[in-house]
Amino acid sequence: MKGSFDIIVKNNRIRYAFTIQRNITILRGDSATGKTTLIEMISEYERDGRESGVEVVCDKDCVVLDRRNWERDIEEYRDSIVFIDEGNPFVKSKAFAEKIKSSDNYYVIATRDSLFNLPYSIEEIYGIKNVSGNRYQGTKRLYSEWYHLYNKDAFPERPEKVIIEDTNSAYQFFMELCAKEQIVCESAGGKSGIYRSILESKDERILVIADGAAFGPEMERVMSLNRVKRMACFLPESFEWLILRSGLVKKKELQNILKNPSIFIESEKYFSWEQFFTKLLVDTTQDTYLAYTKKKLNPTYLHDGNRKMIVKGINEVSGEKLFNA
Repeated sequence: MKGSFDIIVKNNRIRYAFTIQRNITILRGDSATGKTTLIEMISEYERDGRESGVEVVCDKDCVVLDRRNWERDIEEYRDSIVFIDEGNPFVKSKAFAEKIKSSDNYYVIATRDSLFNLPYSIEEIYGIKNVSGNRYQGTKRLYSEWYHLYNKDAFPERPEKVIIEDTNSAYQFFMELCAKEQIVCESAGGKSGIYRSILESKDERILVIADGAAFGPEMERVMSLNRVKRMACFLPESFEWLILRSGLVKKKELQNILKNPSIFIESEKYFSWEQFFTKLLVDTTQDTYLAYTKKKLNPTYLHDGNRKMIVKGINEVSGEKLFNA
């Protein structure tokens, strides 16, 4: 499946309206915020149709997966948007991650846990809020909408340390930038190492740079350190995405792809958007002076003019002057 889909779920007292655009969407929040109500309404409509008193409007089938026969059912669903309520422990398992890795469905998972086996985006973690009506029984319809749980951090101060997610091309690029500005640059050895790297740092002002397209599972525990550390996160889709949007790479359809990525990214082929942007950059630059590999940075990207274009884009995306060109 690819593309974005508007969904309306409503009955005579409550209405939800939201858009799904990636293969994995996470619904967070405490009890009584409306997650279970939403999924119960979809389940009622799936079972009884209009007779349930629920209306579901979407270009794709909306279905509910529960624990009873999840492995069997998940193989039968095709080209659907699959909703999973909290309290289903299988969503934390490696078996579930493997099942949906090559699936042509989209998944909306209500959970209070971080699902470390799934590479979901920080952009697709939502809460639900009441925007009109009231929470109690009465004649007024309750309108609920989704909101992003995590917003961009402001980082007005110059960082003293930069922690990079990996040890590959992105780390090599930022290590060069930091060296020029006499900032300590450290690799966390993977996204799961970022929490520990922040925790073990001294009193430095810390800037975390990681691939937002797959960083969702780490967000809660990393952001919890805001209470004890002077830190902020810069979480673009990926380093490859930054290069693609910098204008350095020329490709006829590139700007359209970057503007509407969901139209081009097949959920069966790419478990996260990070994988898509890496392949796009590798394929587009193949056999050119900008030939890109994930493991080792092509020194061409550090040449003065090329570096400046990428840094300009970094500062534009962050909304701050994180680095001097």
